[in-house]
Amino acid sequence: MTVVPYKDKEGGKKEQVAEMFNNISGKYDFLNHFLSLGIDIWWRKKAIRQLRDLKPAQILDIATGTGDLAIAALSLHPEKVTGVDISEGMLKVGREKLKRKSLDTKIELLAGDSENLPFADNKFDAVIVAFGVRNFENLEKGLSDMYRVVRPGGRVVILEFSRPRTFPFKQLYQFYFKWILPKIGKIVSKDQAAYTYLPDSVQAFPDGEDFLRILTKIGFQQTQCKPQTFGISSIYIGIK
Repeated sequence: MTVVPYKDKEGGKKEQVAEMFNNISGKYDFLNHFLSLGIDIWWRKKAIRQLRDLKPAQILDIATGTGDLAIAALSLHPEKVTGVDISEGMLKVGREKLKRKSLDTKIELLAGDSENLPFADNKFDAVIVAFGVRNFENLEKGLSDMYRVVRPGGRVVILEFSRPRTFPFKQLYQFYFKWILPKIGKIVSKDQAAYTYLPDSVQAFPDGEDFLRILTKIGFQQTQCKPQTFGISSIYIGIK
């Protein structure tokens, strides 16, 4: 079953996800850092470190949102980082952030569909995603397009929520994720569904070894999964 943000509305997952992120874009950065106690910042830095030895010149950040991962990628000193997202609301917030930080000449944020990327084959040295693939309407199609635009020998690094497996962290996490996080998210973002969709979508996502099998099926080699913070999130790596 496909998990969507607004169960009582018409429209496919892609349209609903775009609407949801447009609705919460103004509060997204605050809620991200607040609800994760700031750990999400460390996760992004850790994900970017998986590319240090590659020294990528051209980086594509898919589902870039407000550009946090794209900004973190500047630590690699690339020639350019390109971010793409389907939510104009998130991109607007991201562009304003880049302008404030004087980073708008180093990072370009574009509107686009992550499952139908507007780029040539083999264009990028690295493709990065943080908390985005879970929202794809067609996961394999999105991953296939990532494979298409990364060059041979290039690398994909995906940061995504996963499910802790060990007691008692599994139980504490599930309680927080199901009962506390949605209530805080609803109050701050004023969106009834967005932070209910979050735990539902994580529950439905094929994490860990299941996700590695999909990456391998798409064609990625030397795939790895690196769980973070007791398995709350995982960093996945694949090479074309």
